[in-house]
Amino acid sequence: MIRVEGHPNLYRDEASGAIINCDSVAYNQYVNSLHSRDLQKKEIHNMKNDINEIKSLLRQLLEKNGSV
Repeated sequence: MIRVEGHPNLYRDEASGAIINCDSVAYNQYVNSLHSRDLQKKEIHNMKNDINEIKSLLRQLLEKNGSV
């Protein structure tokens, strides 16, 4: 592989001509950010479900008390 001038973590594959990033720290940060984003999405989904359940329970209480 040939180092790309001006970029310490980039290399060019001689066979294919592809540019390869060998910065494992940046890659790990990227993967961690994807994992973090997935966790946040799951948490938001769970919170939405909880809110819908609370709304349903409140409606049931109101119906039992004849307030609706």
